[in-house]
Amino acid sequence: MKRSNPATPFAIRAILAAALLTSAALMPACTPVRVLTHTVGTDEARVPTGRYQMDAHHWSITFDVEHLKYSRFTMRFDRAQATLDWKAPGMDASAATVSIDAASANTNVPLLDKLVKGPDMFDAAKHPAIRFISRRFVRTGERQGTLEGELTIRDVTRPVELAVTFNGYGINPLTKEDTLGFSAQGHFSRAQFGLGTWYPAVGDDVRVRIEAEFARAVNSQTPSQSQ
Repeated sequence: MKRSNPATPFAIRAILAAALLTSAALMPACTPVRVLTHTVGTDEARVPTGRYQMDAHHWSITFDVEHLKYSRFTMRFDRAQATLDWKAPGMDASAATVSIDAASANTNVPLLDKLVKGPDMFDAAKHPAIRFISRRFVRTGERQGTLEGELTIRDVTRPVELAVTFNGYGINPLTKEDTLGFSAQGHFSRAQFGLGTWYPAVGDDVRVRIEAEFARAVNSQTPSQSQ
């Protein structure tokens, strides 16, 4: 019996593409064309004002710190909430608050997770939240600026700065919600928060990296809009 030839790479790609388009076509809120041709704008004046919540599925917050002079070890957080109050004309007038669940720290090393969440570091049982509240935005470019705010860890509050980039705004083709995207990075001295444990084996300078999408809640308006 003659065996049929296996599928060619081109045929496999065609099958996968068809499956992707078919799946997208079955989604009630979108069409394949809307997904594949989706674009975002960067004109802050066109963003609807109101209260936006961080998308629970599209964000990441990581801390990294020097480890034994060999590398910078990265830890992520698995649970966090954030709110963005967007006001005209844009980032200059808007404000953000972030609350990170300290017990969600994830180093990918179970023993280290226990130590980081314990009394030697975050002490998550007594201090469950790591909080950031923005205070002022200083523009440094068309879509960039420095977000000044207050970071609280273990009930110690210190000023920090984040370099923020506004990635863009658009109506999400999947959810139909007004959606904004941002990237941010900054750093802080952990000793200033009473977190000097394991120094100098573990460095003092903690780098922060954030990627986040925010979606506007239905019928959300700023107080100025509703008056």
